Amino acid sequence: MAEAKKDKRGKEARKAKKIEERHELPEFFPGDTVKVFSKFKEGDKERVQAFQGTVIQIKGRNESKTFTARKVTRGIGVERIFPLLSPMIVKIEVKKHGKVRRAKLYYLRGKKGKETRVKQEAQEAREKPAGPETVAAK
Repeated sequence: MAEAKKDKRGKEARKAKKIEERHELPEFFPGDTVKVFSKFKEGDKERVQAFQGTVIQIKGRNESKTFTARKVTRGIGVERIFPLLSPMIVKIEVKKHGKVRRAKLYYLRGKKGKETRVKQEAQEAREKPAGPETVAAK
């Protein structure tokens, strides 16, 4: 029985990897500011609409993975939930990397104005892990 579970997990992982290869998505985390371009259908026309906001949560796994982006427009908070592997998403651009200590940023819902800003992470911190060779080079 344990072998069947292992095989099933391996199968799910391979399936998820195959699906993610089809969709070339950047790596992003809660706190990052992203711009999501999604297809939008109006009558018989189809156009691409952009939504830029802060990622407040990432939920699920494999093909059912979703993320929630939040922005404030004219004093009104707007949140959209996007399925990560949806064919309606054209592309995702990461505008800023945020430095947060939580996986779910629900506390941003109660904040207003400048309080909603998330500290920015240094670009080098995400790209290069701090190791002995990095420290020795400095």
